[in-house]
Amino acid sequence: MKLVLFERPGARDTLPGLLTERGVVDIADAVTMSYTPQLTMQGIIDDFERLRPTLEWRAREGRALPLPDVRLRAPLPRPGKILACIANYWEHGALEARPLNMFLKSPDAVIGPGDTIVLPEFTEPWIFMHEAELALVIKGPAKMVKKEDWRRAVFGYTGMIDVSARGEGRRTWKTGSWLGKSFDTFAPIGPCIATIDEIREPNDVHVQFWVDGQLRHNYNTDDMEHPVPDLVEFATRIMTMNSGDLIACGTNHEGLGPLQDGEVVDFEVHGVGRMRLQVCDPLKRSWEKGIYMGPDSTNPEAVRRNRPLSAG
Repeated sequence: MKLVLFERPGARDTLPGLLTERGVVDIADAVTMSYTPQLTMQGIIDDFERLRPTLEWRAREGRALPLPDVRLRAPLPRPGKILACIANYWEHGALEARPLNMFLKSPDAVIGPGDTIVLPEFTEPWIFMHEAELALVIKGPAKMVKKEDWRRAVFGYTGMIDVSARGEGRRTWKTGSWLGKSFDTFAPIGPCIATIDEIREPNDVHVQFWVDGQLRHNYNTDDMEHPVPDLVEFATRIMTMNSGDLIACGTNHEGLGPLQDGEVVDFEVHGVGRMRLQVCDPLKRSWEKGIYMGPDSTNPEAVRRNRPLSAG
C-alpha cells in the first residue's frame, strides 16, 4: 500500500489517503484522526496491522478521487527526527568503504509534492545542490535493533531530496558542519509512504532526478557502501527511533548539480513514486548548469555500479 496526506480542492483540511492506480482513496473515516497530520500518520503506522484488512479493501473498492483533483502533501510533514547518511555510495574508484556516519536534518525543513524549494537570502559563496535519496520510514520505538532484524523497525519507504549548501559556507561558523542542509524547504519528502512489502529489496531500487528535464541522479541503491540493515542497526544503537522518524540513505554524489531560480525538478524513487517541485531564489543567483562532478559521472548515459569487486 501507498499512504499519502492530501487536500481536496478548496479545503484546508489535510486528510490521510491511499494512493492507487485509480487515484487517491480517502481513509479519514477508517483511521484515528489526531491533532496534526503528522500524528495522524504516526497513528496509522502504529496501528497498521489492525487497519490492514480495512485499508486493503479500501484500496481495491473505495471511491477514488482522480489524482489531478487533489493536492498531495508531504506524507510526514514534521518527523520527530530525520537522520541522514553522510555519503554512503561507492564513488570515484574508491576501494574501501568510508566509516558509516549520519547527521540530523531539521524536521522544519520538510516540504512536499508541488511545493517550492526556496534558496536562502545569504550572500556567502555558496552553491545549493540536490541529493536525491531513498528514505526509511521507521516503526518504533526501535532501539538496539540488530541488522538481522532490521525489518521490524522499518514500516516502509519514501523519497527525500537532501538539499545542501556547499562551498565555503558549508564550513563557516554561520552554518557549522551541517546546518547548511537544514534551511527551510531543504527536505522535500514524498510523494507517499510505500509500505515495506511494496519494495522487495531496498538495496535494489532505482533513483532518478531531473532538473528542467536533464537527468542528473540516475543510480541504484545496490551501490550503498553500507546497506539498509547496517543503517538501521547503526541509528538505533545511537538513539531511540520512533514511528514516523526517517533515515535517509545517502546519495550517489556523481550526479550532483546546482539548483537555481525558476527551475523545475522531478524526483522518482521507483517503487515509491514521482513528484515535481519548483525552485525559487529571491537573490536570482546563477551557476553553471549541469552535472557538477566531472567526466566520471554516472549520468545521464547509464546506471553504472561503482563498487569494487571485493565489496560484493
